[in-house]
Amino acid sequence: MRVTRKRLCSALGAAYALFSLYAAYSVFLRPRRAGGGRAGPRERRGREHSSLGSEEWNPWEGDEKNEQIASRQRYETNLQLLKNIKSQQEPTALRVQIWGKAAVGLYLWQHILEGLLEPADMTAQWREGSIKAGKTLFSFITGPAVVPGYFSVEADNVVLVLNGREEAKITYATQWLHYAQTLIQTHKLQHVAVLLLGNEQCNNGWIQPYLKGHGGFVELLFIIYDSPWVNKDDIFQWPLGVATYRNFPVVEPTLSMLRTPRSYLCNFLGTVYKNSSRETLMEVLKQDELDKLCWITAREQWQPQETNESFKNYQDALLQSDLTLCPVGVNTECYRIYEACSYGSVPVVEDVMTPGDCGNSSIYHNAPLQLLKTMGAPFIFVKNWKELPVVLEKEKNMNLQEKIQRRKKLIEWYRHFKAQMKQKFIHILENSFLPHEKG
Repeated sequence: MRVTRKRLCSALGAAYALFSLYAAYSVFLRPRRAGGGRAGPRERRGREHSSLGSEEWNPWEGDEKNEQIASRQRYETNLQLLKNIKSQQEPTALRVQIWGKAAVGLYLWQHILEGLLEPADMTAQWREGSIKAGKTLFSFITGPAVVPGYFSVEADNVVLVLNGREEAKITYATQWLHYAQTLIQTHKLQHVAVLLLGNEQCNNGWIQPYLKGHGGFVELLFIIYDSPWVNKDDIFQWPLGVATYRNFPVVEPTLSMLRTPRSYLCNFLGTVYKNSSRETLMEVLKQDELDKLCWITAREQWQPQETNESFKNYQDALLQSDLTLCPVGVNTECYRIYEACSYGSVPVVEDVMTPGDCGNSSIYHNAPLQLLKTMGAPFIFVKNWKELPVVLEKEKNMNLQEKIQRRKKLIEWYRHFKAQMKQKFIHILENSFLPHEKG
């Protein structure tokens, strides 16, 4: 039986390798057949050049590129399918159920772990999904119908996603922690981790009694914002991500997104608070009529939900701007940073600490935005918005090819960042919840 299984695995591995080599040859190396009746390069001389000015005009260039893109997508889809089959054949060493009781859970599930949810309707009372990653089978549940004691606990290990930004949210989060504690005490759960949308001023003392290091039962804490608690032992910094509570989507980069000239140098659509640096930003933009070069829509009062029209305008602004201005709010880290990355619009980040208890930890010494800086985020950082005119002047002098390369770099960095966070999350859980794997 062992010999048969070994032969089967060897055969599958050989087939996988052969398919990968053939697909790579088909996409990148196999000569393309010339279409009938196409003019040769010499016959097309003298015609207008492409917008980049570096290649001879070719009326079939779009079709050829679309064919190449389609071939590559088929190759990547088939390769991913084989990887998924291979992953499913590997034994599952760990089962983890994620209870998504804060919107940041959707960023974890859909953007980081790349999982799907059923039903697709974002207003559904109950949504769920599952995915195999590494040695772990993850399941995810979310929605208003997910309440303590009224759903099936389907794993011995749980990641509880909570919101601890304000008192009302903390009260609700505490109820979930008490429920998880009861399941631990009655041996219905073995391990609990928490992903916490922390307070924007890093005042998170309420959760300390629940942490294992303080006598509690929560073994791991993934915390958003620059908490000084981060130690990479049992407390880890986690990215804020995009505003999933406003239904910000998973954005797939396109050739048009990368190569099309953008109409605006920069954008800012947001709330301008009294006596904030955002007022300074508005004053700077009005100088020398810089606001005419950018898509600027300011409002005086924050709105938790967008209309369909305002949300579309926001997405269009990101897509049509080379830069996205990211002034600080209550905290330096904001959804806008990650949303700009999704569309290849370089974040211009106000690199200053906000009031509160956030700051350097024993691991990181470059607050604010310790995690993003450590991961090499290709952003533009400014200490004062009076630096913006110089930034925009440099932007004016960049040609399209330079901007395209910068967009590629940003989008690729963001893709790599999410992949790294996925691997980090899985590794931490497996290393902690599977003690025999340590070392």
